[in-house]
Amino acid sequence: MNREAVKRSAPRSAVRRRKPKTFWRKIREPLAQSRFVKNALAALFAYFVRLVRLTNRMVDGSAKFSGGAYAQLEPGIIALWHGQHLLTPAYYPKGRPLVAMVSRSADAELNALMVEKFGIEAVRGSGGRESARHLDKGGAKALIALKKSLATGKNVAMIADIPHGTPRDAGLGVVLLARLSGRPILPAAIATSRRKVIEGSWDKTTINLPLGRSSIVVGTPVFVPANADAAEMERKRQEVTASLNAATAEAYRLVDGSK
Repeated sequence: MNREAVKRSAPRSAVRRRKPKTFWRKIREPLAQSRFVKNALAALFAYFVRLVRLTNRMVDGSAKFSGGAYAQLEPGIIALWHGQHLLTPAYYPKGRPLVAMVSRSADAELNALMVEKFGIEAVRGSGGRESARHLDKGGAKALIALKKSLATGKNVAMIADIPHGTPRDAGLGVVLLARLSGRPILPAAIATSRRKVIEGSWDKTTINLPLGRSSIVVGTPVFVPANADAAEMERKRQEVTASLNAATAEAYRLVDGSK
């Protein structure tokens, strides 16, 4: 049977299904390159995370920043896990300068635009390498920019685990920044009682939903000495992993166990 005969014999429903897919392929690339579309989507995402923040009551036991308990640790390096970091801009205290490292990938551009709508400065790069010596040029520049930000008194935030690596296992990038800057790593986790976990994603990305409870937990700070050798850097990397995992578990315990 030739191709024309196959087309004629194909069910009309199948033909109708193909048309939207073909149309989407044609417009997908222009949309991806449109600055207007990107800004509109970023504004929509920012509105959504604000809605989540406003409609999720903070539970008892969550970290409190108003009392100055963390003032002695600032400026600090806020460490977060991939897929668990999306609410950070909405929960970060207003009026405190923050610089966030955001991946240079095209997929992360919307994230960079969104955090800027909260007054947070975005530095593009990836600092979560398995080895500090394997940082690419962009990652090295980003770490230098974050170090300068810390020196001026600004807090910085970065994802601790390696993109598409082992989820919830810290890389050495955040440890290197702590060694270079002399500032502590503050492992932090935010959780909500209503959420959707994207099981098919490598990092089990969590989409937080409105109308529930929320919590913030800051884990045990990690300090890295300026003279840390390779063995000490590895020990500190493991400390970050343990502290951040403990903070994440506690954040979920608080929202899932509260009444």
